[in-house]
Amino acid sequence: MKITIINGPNLNLLGKREPEIYGSQGFEGYLEALKARYPNMEITYVQSNIEGELIDALHADGFSADGIVLNAGAYTHTSVGIGDAIKAIATPVVEVHISNTFSREDFRHTSFITPNAKGLILGFGLDVYRLAIESFTAK
Repeated sequence: MKITIINGPNLNLLGKREPEIYGSQGFEGYLEALKARYPNMEITYVQSNIEGELIDALHADGFSADGIVLNAGAYTHTSVGIGDAIKAIATPVVEVHISNTFSREDFRHTSFITPNAKGLILGFGLDVYRLAIESFTAK
C-alpha cells in the first residue's frame, strides 16, 4: 500500500512553532515512527510552503497512491485550487489538522478541502496522521 503525506505552510516548523498548539515534536521524527509502525507500507512525504507545489504533489500521486493524508495548513481556509485538485484526482484524500480548528479563530472553521475529502480528522496532535493511515487500511 502506498500512502502519501502532504503538509502545507509552516508545518516544516513543527516542534518549534507554537508548541502550546502544535506540540514539541518535529515531524521528521514522527514520520520515522510511522514508517516503523507500518513497515509494509510505502509512506512518502512532501512539505511545501507554496500552494502550487501542494497542488503538484496531489497531481503527482493522485492516480497512483492508495491514499493521501493532507494537512494543507492555512491553505485549507483559502485555497479553492487545492480543493479543485482533490476533486480532479482519483486517490482518496483524508484532511488532517493537528489542532482542533473549530476551537480556534472563526476563519479556521471553513475548509475548501473537506467537501472533497474522504474524511476529516482533527485535534489529536500528530496522531491525526496515524488515524488517517488507519482509515485507509480499515476494511
